[in-house]
Amino acid sequence: MATPTPIEVLSAVFQVREPGSGRPVLCVLLHRDDTDDAPWALPGGDLGDRETLAASARRHLVAQCGLTRVAHLEQLSMLSDPDRVPGVRTIASTYLGLVPRDVPADPSGVDVNPAGPVTAGWFDVDELPSLAYDHADVVALARGRLAAKLSYTNLAFALAPERFAMSELSEIYGAALGYHVDATNLLRVLSRRGVVVATGTVGRTGRSGGRPPALYTFADDALVVTDEFATLRPPP
Repeated sequence: MATPTPIEVLSAVFQVREPGSGRPVLCVLLHRDDTDDAPWALPGGDLGDRETLAASARRHLVAQCGLTRVAHLEQLSMLSDPDRVPGVRTIASTYLGLVPRDVPADPSGVDVNPAGPVTAGWFDVDELPSLAYDHADVVALARGRLAAKLSYTNLAFALAPERFAMSELSEIYGAALGYHVDATNLLRVLSRRGVVVATGTVGRTGRSGGRPPALYTFADDALVVTDEFATLRPPP
């Protein structure tokens, strides 16, 4: 009887954060073993005997990064290249995960001493370290899936806080898509589709003063296709 092929689960989890630059960027969660020469990798590992794939993905996120709150998790792809990892052939089920901007998600297990080892952290998707095996391909695939779904679904609900000014939401879209998104145009599009609704409240006035911004929220907190033929494009 043939030996069953092992299956692992890998998750590319994104959050829009503001690292040292102070500007919002799309970041991905990575971890590594507590050694200087260990490569960074996506959270994941073996599938438990009585686990679903999604349950396994969530278990590894908690165990390796201390991440317990993921607003959206969807299966991304199956990687079955016989040589994708050295040694025993292993099939990978990959996932896309999203964490809202206002959810505290600093990984557990991170040494606060700058000279100490770091076992988990968030990295700008445009400035990734060298990753293990085919994990960079998974990040690229997940980023492409996210960008595509932002065009024709309400998926930004899983990246945005519960209430937001349109200027903040446009920053989130811009970070995820990789180009500037005009807040006025975004509001017009999302309002027409019924994706966002006004809360009737206002936020804090910015440092430059002016009128307090109106706050909005998403009409749904689960994935909904809003315009299956829509495509967001960068400005000319």
